[in-house]
Parts: sequence; structure tokens; C-alpha cells
Amino acid sequence: MYRGRIAPTPSGLLHLGHAKTFWTAHQRAREQNGTLFYRNEDLDPDRCKQDFTNAAMKDLQWLGISWDGDLVQQSSRLPLYQDAFEKLCAGGHLFPCDCSRRDIREAATAPHAEDGDPIYPGTCREKNTSTLFSQDSTKINWRFRVPQGEVIEFTDNAQGVRHYKAGTDFGDFPVWQKNGIPAYQLAVVVDDAEMEITEVVRGEDLLLSTARQLLLYRALNLEPPQFYHCPLITDENGERLAKRHKALSLRALRQNGRRPNEILA
Repeated sequence: MYRGRIAPTPSGLLHLGHAKTFWTAHQRAREQNGTLFYRNEDLDPDRCKQDFTNAAMKDLQWLGISWDGDLVQQSSRLPLYQDAFEKLCAGGHLFPCDCSRRDIREAATAPHAEDGDPIYPGTCREKNTSTLFSQDSTKINWRFRVPQGEVIEFTDNAQGVRHYKAGTDFGDFPVWQKNGIPAYQLAVVVDDAEMEITEVVRGEDLLLSTARQLLLYRALNLEPPQFYHCPLITDENGERLAKRHKALSLRALRQNGRRPNEILA
């Protein structure tokens, strides 16, 4: 049976891009008489606010999007992420890293990936871990050691066959942050597996993340879902919409008298 999910991060108001993706997820679930869950990705306490959660739920309901069951809160699922983290550590898939974002950004050997993130230059990959462990734990992130040169291939239900080369298209990526919070890649994999999601519908800006996540599924011996990556909506300058585009938020459009059928059209 089809099991899908919508998974907004409550760090701002939802915009037209979110509406398109979540409507697609809603339609794909309903067309297949499946189940659609609402997962609130609220792991970052500094950015995620209850007001934005409330606004997102009201705006999506106004648009005609419905979901099944109770709201799933990532912030209440930390033991699941901790367990997965320990399994990855035990399997030798992770290494500690004390590089700052600035260190990585300024590394002369660090090109940028398709999604804009600088590719990790491997600075701590071969470091003596005992030296790193002697540091304050608040300075240590944990990265997944990617299989250099392996091509990760998958068939996306919207974009077709995609393939990315580990170490070239993306590098060792964070799975656990120094603030004690799991990184997006790990949390999403654990949640989608535990919730038995059969298809992940999201924006095409996350295609490269799928390659990273497939490595995590394999390392954790979990069955990955299928994927459907929606084309992005851009503004008049060709830039993809972000939460800074407040004039194109669902809340602003509602307040300006727009109707759901106009937006969905």
C-alpha cells in the first residue's frame, strides 16, 4: 500500500514551491488510495517555531491538502536517531571532524556540488581519531565516509535515471552535529524507514541528497523508498523560491484574497 509524507520545516511561512510539492504528494497518495503523513521536521530549536507549525497546517488545510493520523514530530524521535548513529559508528561508516563550515568553504581543493554545498576535502578523514576525541565534544561533527569512486544510481519517478559519483559529485557528509542534533540526511532516512514510507515526494533540489541517503539506507540495512522529485518554482529572476520570498507565501496570498483554485491552477 502506498505510504507518502509531507515534511515541512517550521522555520518560516510556506511558499508556492512548498504548495506545489505538497499538493503533488497529496495527489499521488490519494490517486493510489494510500496514506499520507505529516511530519514536522523541527529538530533545530533555534530556527523552528510553533507559530510556523500552526501556520503551515492551517495554510495547507486551506489549500485542500489533508493527511492521515497524528502529527509526527521529529523532536520527539531523538532515541531513534541516536540508535542509528550508534549502528553507523559500530559499522565503521563514520569519522569525527572538527572542520568548521568556513574551513571547508575556504579549502583550495573544495569544489561545489550540484546542490551548492562545498564538497568536503577530506581534511579529517585520515586524522588520528584519538586527537579529535580529546577535544571538546561541542567542536566535533560526525561525517559519513563515502565510498570514493562508487557511482550511486537510482530511477526517480519524475526525473528518470540519475547517477552521482561519490567523492566527485559529493563528499563525506555530516550525519551528527556538534550540538547533539542529527543532520538532515540521517534523520530523514531513519524517519522514512521507520514510518514505512513507500515514495518520497520532494523538490528536485534534493536529488543529490538522495544519493547520500541511499548510502545510509545501505549502511543501516534498510529498504529505501521510491523517489519523486518535483521541478522547482522560480521567481522572476529565475531563482528558486525560499522562505525569504514572503510576498509569495501562502499566508500572504490568502490575506490578499487569492483562492485555493487560483493557486493550484
